Amino acid sequence: MARLIHPADIEFFLALANTCSVSKTAHELGITPPAVSKRLSLMETRLGVPLFNRTTRSMGLTPEGEVYLEHARKILGNIGELEDQLLGSTVSPQGLLRVNATLGFGRSHIAPLISEFVKKYPKVDIQLQLSVNPPPSGDDAYDICFRFGSPPESRSIARWIGANRRLVVASPAYLKKHGEPKAPEDLAQHNCIGIRQGDDAYGLWRFTAAKGKGKNRIESMQSVRVRGNLTTNDGGIAVNWALDGHGILLRAGWDVQKYLQSGRLVQLLPHYNSPDADIYAVYAQRHRTSLRVKTFLDFVVAASQP
Repeated sequence: MARLIHPADIEFFLALANTCSVSKTAHELGITPPAVSKRLSLMETRLGVPLFNRTTRSMGLTPEGEVYLEHARKILGNIGELEDQLLGSTVSPQGLLRVNATLGFGRSHIAPLISEFVKKYPKVDIQLQLSVNPPPSGDDAYDICFRFGSPPESRSIARWIGANRRLVVASPAYLKKHGEPKAPEDLAQHNCIGIRQGDDAYGLWRFTAAKGKGKNRIESMQSVRVRGNLTTNDGGIAVNWALDGHGILLRAGWDVQKYLQSGRLVQLLPHYNSPDADIYAVYAQRHRTSLRVKTFLDFVVAASQP
């Protein structure tokens, strides 16, 4: 009995599913667009079902194509795991690594680390996808997802990458004109730059303050509703607005540290802490023995330590 699915079809299908474009897939694979269309047609003819809905302007997966995609990813991942287990540490990591990260952290930190990583391990192909919100837990579209805050309860593995404290900052020019808040409640009288990201409650900044020492130490939490005339979903843009003197910003330390050191931004309310949102790398249990996943995470952790 002839096989309906050829092993070589899997990588071809994944390339086409990732781009949903005949021309882009042709460019990526080094073949002509007609060759891509012909190969897809042959696959669909053998299977007896359409894998893509195609119009003159767009193409997208059919329900059968979604099923094919889910299994194709798992099959390709299992092949990589098999190679890693058979070869162990006798070879350098190789193969495809799909990484997801948030916009600001991905652009500022993960992308430069990937650039250094592939210089050292040129046989690893990395696809980096940046998004405002992390993909749902259990989504098999990525091998590694970088998240902020406590990782979700799931069957995935979460590896701690680094601490992440949020700081209240503003430019000297803003403070000279509007004054400096002395307590969290003072922020309600200031222009605060808003960031709409993830599941965080927009416009609500939370702080904790400790009183006493040792056994008498008590931490109290305070929430402040802030307002301002500038809002974005991009942390980098928000930092630039703060640098331009438009308002007060609550932002991760890793994103503003260099500006604090140079004096372009000033930390405010240093005795009040915002809830930590440490950085974790989340990946599926089946990747726990993957050489390329382990090597990449070791590299990121080493580079993230002070």
